[in-house]
Amino acid sequence: MSTKEKNATASPLLRELFHLGVYKRSQGRIARQVTFGIMAVVVALGCWRLNSYLLGNDSVWLRFGIPGALLLLGWWIAFRLVNLPSFADFLIAVEAEMNKVSWPTRSELFRSVLVVIFFIAFLVIVLAFYDVFWRFLLQRVLHVLS
Repeated sequence: MSTKEKNATASPLLRELFHLGVYKRSQGRIARQVTFGIMAVVVALGCWRLNSYLLGNDSVWLRFGIPGALLLLGWWIAFRLVNLPSFADFLIAVEAEMNKVSWPTRSELFRSVLVVIFFIAFLVIVLAFYDVFWRFLLQRVLHVLS
């Protein structure tokens, strides 16, 4: 089997993991950066947790080397995943749709938040009334609850 045939049969994910270029560099930059940042934080927290799990170990290589190597590997995989053509196209489309969103002004947001808070307070009062009513009915009138 020739090298060309081997490359054609290799999975696109494996080919992309060893590729150095950035797919559609100027498109979907913010969505990709945010996605990579979240993936990087998750990988870093996992490596930090592994490091704290290995805390009692005297071997410096085991305590710092393995989590450090996994951190670098995880960051590289996260970077390559956000540049995988199918995933990158999805993130580009997400950013394009987010640019179409009509965001509320500060005053509209404030008014909406006040409506939600007052409505929730009203529901709390109504549900508290129902609770008191049914508790009174079941305890005093029907003698169900003791």
